[in-house]
Amino acid sequence: MITRYTRPEMGQIWTLENRFAQMLRVEKAVALAQGEAGLIPQEAAQSIDQKGSFSVARIEELEVTTKHDVIAFVSAVAESVGSHGAYVHFGLTSSDVLDTALSLQVQQAGQLLLGSLAQLEQALLEQIQAHAQTLCAGRTHGMHAEPTSFGLKMAGHLAEFRRHQERLKLGLEQMRVAKLSGAVGTYSTLSAELETKVAARLNLQTETIATQVIPRDRHAELMNSLALLGSGLERLAIEFRHLQRTELGEVIESFSSGQKGSSAMPHKKNPISSENITGLARLLRSYSQAALENVALWHERDISHSSVERVIFPDAFIVADYALVRMAQVVKGLKVDAERMRANMDLSQGQLFSSHVLLALVEKGLSREEAYSLVQRLSHSLKKGQSLGEALRVDPEGQKLLSEAEVHEIFSGQKHQKAIQLVIERVLE
Repeated sequence: MITRYTRPEMGQIWTLENRFAQMLRVEKAVALAQGEAGLIPQEAAQSIDQKGSFSVARIEELEVTTKHDVIAFVSAVAESVGSHGAYVHFGLTSSDVLDTALSLQVQQAGQLLLGSLAQLEQALLEQIQAHAQTLCAGRTHGMHAEPTSFGLKMAGHLAEFRRHQERLKLGLEQMRVAKLSGAVGTYSTLSAELETKVAARLNLQTETIATQVIPRDRHAELMNSLALLGSGLERLAIEFRHLQRTELGEVIESFSSGQKGSSAMPHKKNPISSENITGLARLLRSYSQAALENVALWHERDISHSSVERVIFPDAFIVADYALVRMAQVVKGLKVDAERMRANMDLSQGQLFSSHVLLALVEKGLSREEAYSLVQRLSHSLKKGQSLGEALRVDPEGQKLLSEAEVHEIFSGQKHQKAIQLVIERVLE
């Protein structure tokens, strides 16, 4: 991923240096277990553990000849331990090290990503608490429907992101797996017992049955959780983009001193962060598709998945992390215009409360069809500057059925505020 969208903490996890460092962790853990089991000399195991090292430059130099990065890595590590280098990678196949090391990287990246998600959840929680009772127009098909509150809007997104958190944790758990069963997964060179000991040392589980690689349905599940997370980010970003349109103006992203919105139009304050996040969500969904394509490998394995994963795993985690933190900043710095929200509600002349008028008329004895017809007739014949409540007050049938106090109660919004508070409490508990 390009530097522009890479936070240093996440970028560091996906460097070549850290990739080889996790591979070395695997090699050392295997050597120590083999030494304890008497499969290799104890002094060789200790030497590999204490002296084993590498430099990326040396690995790259060796790979020019080997055309195989794992062999180049093993050779570089073997050089660092001298005469005991013959026991580095003893009984292993490349995928044992690659797949297990990828699992370790994913766990590192996952913990950081969960922390970034927590930042967004906290920012949403603060907006919910601040605007639980800030009424605004709820919209369906882009049109006024019923009143809601900005806090309730944000509560719906918070509830979703908590689901994303659970899916991400499940995806990470599915990839907390070590595979050390050798070529085509038969344990012909290393035992299942040794694999279990090494996995425990690395805080991983063992694969149930592997081929030569960890089956890629695990990887696809994790990528699907990141794709869903991206779609959740996009849903929130689109909400902010719509609410920032000039015609609505209900919220605005923070605009720092010296910031400029357009090279040609000095007045512009554009929703650039929300638009950026919308684009990044498209990338996350595309990575999921690539991961699904990786599931079906030939027989016990091929390496068609390898080139894909070298791209999608770093990119997906880096993009998701960046998008989460940027969205957290958007939510935290969002300027909410409660007065504009109320003014926009008035644009539909009280029709936001039509369903409650309908129910009140049914309670007065009208059939649903009769009540619907009355409310629709009044709504569709409102004069300029006239509200639905006012139309009810002057309509003979409306006057006869609903008192002034009942009309006031419907259009005050108090019923909505009480109901909204009860819903919001579900996520505040």
